[in-house]
Amino acid sequence: MTLRFGKLRRFRFNLPQRIALGMLVLFLAQGLWLTGRQALTDRDYQYARCGREMWERPSPLAGYFTTCGNIHDGILAYRLAGLPLTLNLLAERGLDHFRKPEDKVVQAGGEVSTWELRHQLPFILLLLRLPFLLAGCMLGGGLWWVTRRLYGNLGGYIALALYCFSPAILKACVAPNPEVLAALGVYGGVYTCIGVAHAMQGPRKKWRPRIMLLTAAFGLAAASHIAALPIIALLGLALMLWVAEGRRSQVLPILLVAVAGALVLVFACYGFSPDAFSYLFRSAAGLLWVSLDPARHFFGALPNAGITVSAAAALVLFLSLRKSWYFGNTTPLFCVLVIMVLVTTGVPASPWLWALPFLFTFVGGVFADACEGPKGGLALGAVAAVILLQAIFCVLSLPGLL
Repeated sequence: MTLRFGKLRRFRFNLPQRIALGMLVLFLAQGLWLTGRQALTDRDYQYARCGREMWERPSPLAGYFTTCGNIHDGILAYRLAGLPLTLNLLAERGLDHFRKPEDKVVQAGGEVSTWELRHQLPFILLLLRLPFLLAGCMLGGGLWWVTRRLYGNLGGYIALALYCFSPAILKACVAPNPEVLAALGVYGGVYTCIGVAHAMQGPRKKWRPRIMLLTAAFGLAAASHIAALPIIALLGLALMLWVAEGRRSQVLPILLVAVAGALVLVFACYGFSPDAFSYLFRSAAGLLWVSLDPARHFFGALPNAGITVSAAAALVLFLSLRKSWYFGNTTPLFCVLVIMVLVTTGVPASPWLWALPFLFTFVGGVFADACEGPKGGLALGAVAAVILLQAIFCVLSLPGLL
């Protein structure tokens, strides 16, 4: 017991953590601003209806998992979209014990009254988006944690600032979709692979919790989009073989265990329905191809001007500063070059968005190295100007400000 309390005392909520929290609060405020100026769409109703069916009752259509069919474009997104609505209904059922009979949500016979719809309608927009906003905050927190450990406070602030003022990330967080969930799974999975590879240099008793965390990250990515699973598995294999010197023969078995565990988690998301789960592999959801069009579209968009400038400057600095040629910088660059050019051909998806956290990591690391050089003041001023530029373009892109 003393040891557990000792571990808890290691956590410090000091100035760096407070600054990072403040930046994530700004990110959340932008997301709530966007949510407050949206209207419900047909896609929202689809996610709400089919997500609730997964939690509350089976599909009335024989042979299908839900009335949306056999979901193959991100089962986890549907479940997370429907979960707050289902919990809200459960709460209302509990409050029915304190309401008059005519005001109850669930009338006699178990039928849901129209009062429930009137009650939920003002909040359904926020409830649908809240899980994805929280996932975006988790991804930002993970990005800051990784970059701070790799590059120090400055590198963490740079990466997190670009993330918090990224219109593409904000857009993905204010609509029910699997993209931000897949980005969280891919980013967490790749760096967990590296953590497992480092742990393999130590005693075996430290392997198990990291392998369990790796399985959870793989499961998150696979349940968000099945095409993300082979991406992180192959990237993780390459990086683990790079790091796990002397233990390379054990890398593949560990990855196979994590992939198998991830598939079990996906199977659980389908309610252990073999037919619905098998349709995931009979569809074209996992097909990938290569194209430069997503990268051209992203870097050519005006709201991403600050990110484009910082990415180009970071690449030039990386190629010109030999001290930046180390594993911490080459890893995110390698991941960006691989993921940014991928496209899905079976179902709509945005792998280029999964690459953005790696891009911010790379920019934060290179600029942190540049700020430690002989012209650190100039580099710091350039970084501040680029972040300010991106923040201005991002805030101006929010509706209702102009």
